[in-house]
Amino acid sequence: MLFSSGSHFILFITDNNFDFCSFQLPLLLLVLVLSSASPLDPDRNRPPDETGKLRWEKWQGSPPNGAISIYNSYADRIDYICKVGCHSGFYNPSKGSYCHYPKKKEEHRSSSFQILVNEDNFQILEWKEGSYGSVPQNAIRTCSSEEMYVGKNKYGLGKVDQQDQCFYLPWEGSEHWYRYYEVLTHMKAEEDLISDVKYHIKTAQIFKDPPKTLQSSTTINHALGPVTKTVSLTKTTTDVRWWDISSSITAGVKTSITTGIPFIVDGKIEINAETTHTFSGGNTWTEQISHSVSLHCKVKMVGYQYKMDIPFTAVLKRTYEDGETRSVTISGNYHGVQVGDIEAEVEKCKPLSNSKRFILQQPDVGYLESENLLK
Repeated sequence: MLFSSGSHFILFITDNNFDFCSFQLPLLLLVLVLSSASPLDPDRNRPPDETGKLRWEKWQGSPPNGAISIYNSYADRIDYICKVGCHSGFYNPSKGSYCHYPKKKEEHRSSSFQILVNEDNFQILEWKEGSYGSVPQNAIRTCSSEEMYVGKNKYGLGKVDQQDQCFYLPWEGSEHWYRYYEVLTHMKAEEDLISDVKYHIKTAQIFKDPPKTLQSSTTINHALGPVTKTVSLTKTTTDVRWWDISSSITAGVKTSITTGIPFIVDGKIEINAETTHTFSGGNTWTEQISHSVSLHCKVKMVGYQYKMDIPFTAVLKRTYEDGETRSVTISGNYHGVQVGDIEAEVEKCKPLSNSKRFILQQPDVGYLESENLLK
C-alpha cells in the first residue's frame, strides 16, 4: 500500500507473498518523473550488432556454430543463452527445442526463439557482478526497446530487468527473482586493423558515365597569320573510395586498412601497391593548337567518370582493451568513383563577328583577300 504526503511516500507491505521486485516498476517510474538526472549515454549498452560477429540468430532446429553456452553446475548440464522477444532464458537439448524464459511470475517456453551467437569466438565475453538492477559497461541487451540484459546466477540463466531492479530466473514452472546476479558483457575494442585484402576482379562491375567537361579554354587569333598556341588545362577531381564490410566496425575505435587501391586503366581494373590510401587526385592536360587567321577555337578537357563495385575478402585483427588480439576473416564490397580517360577536345573553329575584309599584297603571290581583325 502506498500513501503520499507532499513529496514524501510511505510504503506498507502486508502480504508475506508480496512480489517486491515486480512492485518496483511503478515506484521507479515515479522517482524518474520527479528526478532531474541526465539521461544515460545512448552508446553505453548497445544491443549486439545484427550484422556483426556477436548477434542473435533465429533457431533452426540445432545450436548454430558459435552459440554461447554456460555450464550450469547446480543442474549439472550445458545451457545455451536464448530469448523470446526481450526476455532471455535458457535452451537445453534435454528439454526439447524450446527456450525457457521468465515472464509475469511464470516460466514460459517457446519453440520460436533466438540463440545468442559469438561467431568465430571473435568477441571477448565476460560475466560481471551486478545487484539491484545495476549493469556494468558493455552489458549485452536483449533488445533495444527494453532495459533488459542477459543474466545468470548459481541456479542458471535468465534476465536482468533494470526497471524492476532484479534478476529473474525461470525454474520448474515459476519465475523467481534475486537481487544479486551476474551480467554478460563484451570487452571494449581499442583498435581494428584490416589487412590481407583480396579483390575478386573477375566478379567486379564497372560503370562508365557519359563524358564530362572538366575545364575549357577559348583562344582568339588577332594576328595576320597562323599561330601556335599552347593551352594548359588543369582540373582537380576527387576520387571516392569506400569499403562495405560484413563485420561490424565499432564507432569511435581506431580503424586502419592496409591494401592496394583499385583503379581503371584502359577500361580494366588494376591494383596498385599496398600503401596508405588517399581519396583525391588531379590531372593536367597540355595540347598545342594551331589557329588560322580570323578564327577562334575552344579547347575542352574531357574526362569520364567510372564507378567500381568489387567484392573482396580480408582479415580483421581486433585489439581489445586488455591487449588481447583476435582475428577473423571478413568479406565485403569495395566501391570506387574515379575520373579517367582525360583527353582534349577541340571544337570547330568559327570566324569572328567583328572582323573586316581587306586586300593583303604578298610577294610573288599578288593580292590576297583576307580579314582584318578589329578588337
